[in-house]
Amino acid sequence: MEISDCLRRQIESDLGLNVWLERGQDIPVRNCWHFSTDGKAVEVLFFDKDDYRDAMNRLFIMARRYGVVILAFVLMDTHVHFILYGTESECSRAVHDFVKRTSMSISARHGLRHQLFQLPVHRQSVDTLSYLRKAICYVLRNPLVAGICSNYYDYPWSSGALMFREAGLWTAARWMTESRVNLMSLTDASRREILKSRDIHHDVSVDSDGLVFPGEYVATGIAERVFRTGKSFFFTMCSTRESDIETLSGSLSHLSIPIAEMRQHRNELCRDLFNRPDARSLCMADRIRLARALRSRYGSSPRQIARVCGLIYSEVKDLL
Repeated sequence: MEISDCLRRQIESDLGLNVWLERGQDIPVRNCWHFSTDGKAVEVLFFDKDDYRDAMNRLFIMARRYGVVILAFVLMDTHVHFILYGTESECSRAVHDFVKRTSMSISARHGLRHQLFQLPVHRQSVDTLSYLRKAICYVLRNPLVAGICSNYYDYPWSSGALMFREAGLWTAARWMTESRVNLMSLTDASRREILKSRDIHHDVSVDSDGLVFPGEYVATGIAERVFRTGKSFFFTMCSTRESDIETLSGSLSHLSIPIAEMRQHRNELCRDLFNRPDARSLCMADRIRLARALRSRYGSSPRQIARVCGLIYSEVKDLL
């Protein structure tokens, strides 16, 4: 991602990138935010590969349109996480526009109107360098915690594969190595189809599936400087605990079974116990009964069970 010299200097100042970091010292950070959507509020956010690809391209448009800097992101099937640099107003408007356009896409592709109506969007100010490091690692670790993949860079719908890696070597995400073409070499109709926007005049590269290369809109160089070295990044990836973020944002949970598999088990129990296809129409008492049955049968974590049953963990943890 290209950043002007003026903006780069401002980012360096706000994130304390030029400050000498002494042992035991933390550095204050300004204009940095952790945004996430509520994974319990919708059954599915992205249904297939095309949904994920369009959402990735939507991030490119979001960054250009609102002038926000994306330091890290992950798109999960039920929720998203962004680490953004910019003013609170710019970042908030950008994320809500992303959610709005994602809802429009779901309606157009899958016929589900108002799927994301009033979807809760959480915002947490990132105010120190140490928390920024942990927040970036937490975002990139989401697919691992959910049991989707074994390594953060194997997940294609995040910025993880960009961090401290070089194209042409051993890489995981296909878009790191696949040949790309310049967007401007395509017809206007093709560019509109790829970007789902009238704003199509961008000198960026896309792959054969029409995916804009994430390096075009993720400020990987800035994100890497947050950690100073690759050694520091990998250490933080391995040492970050869910509770490090949970105490500030309340958005973490320990997942012991892949979330998609647990949803399938939930729906099977709903049919067996209540003759219902899923948990959405269950009352609170039946949801708690369902949660206890899942806990007894599969031994998964209370947080995951509360999430798939549409319960608030802090309110029902003593009942599970």
